[in-house]
Amino acid sequence: MERPVTMYALQQTGLLEGGRQASLGEAELEATPTLLALLVDELAHGVLLVTAQCRILHANQTARRELEHAVVLGADHGELKVLMPADAKAFQHAMAKAVAGKRSLIKLATDGVDFTMAVVPLQRQPGVPCERMALVLSRLGVSESGVFGAFARSHGLTQTEEQVLVFLCRCLSTPEIAVQMKVAVSTVRSHVRSLCAKTASSGVRELVNRVAILPPIAPLPLGQIH
Repeated sequence: MERPVTMYALQQTGLLEGGRQASLGEAELEATPTLLALLVDELAHGVLLVTAQCRILHANQTARRELEHAVVLGADHGELKVLMPADAKAFQHAMAKAVAGKRSLIKLATDGVDFTMAVVPLQRQPGVPCERMALVLSRLGVSESGVFGAFARSHGLTQTEEQVLVFLCRCLSTPEIAVQMKVAVSTVRSHVRSLCAKTASSGVRELVNRVAILPPIAPLPLGQIH
């Protein structure tokens, strides 16, 4: 029986412990795929592992939600489906390139949804067709992170400042934010100055970049937020 890639990688590289290689027991090796699946479930990016024939081998929690909503992607008897005809053609082309060992980045779009997908061939070997691919979906926005709230708390942001920051991350201008919040433009500008001061940012661009590079951890379900 073929061993999972993760177990193979661990056996080849080993774990470092105190500057030396540490051995793994059979129980630890057997648990590794499950632990990695749990880890990938915590990512804010949708991640799918598929075969060259688009059979779904694994989908993390974020990807499963996308498949259940069936807005851009869907599943039919375990096979991945790209629902929009124009997107399906681009996806088929990207998968053909992946079989040849080449990465692709494609855009998927429908009403109100617009994101990108990276198609990444796994276990590439020269002259050998690739049989497994990782599909990584972009997040809907830079503020869609499970650590966004922690970022706000760590910098002492007020609830209103946090709301302004969300709008900035959605690329809204100061006047547009004022309309959304039903306040004066001068009030929004005051909040932006406070945000920059509290986060030691030189301007809005640096401020939004600080949020964009936060670890891509999936938000907790509402019932689990404390």
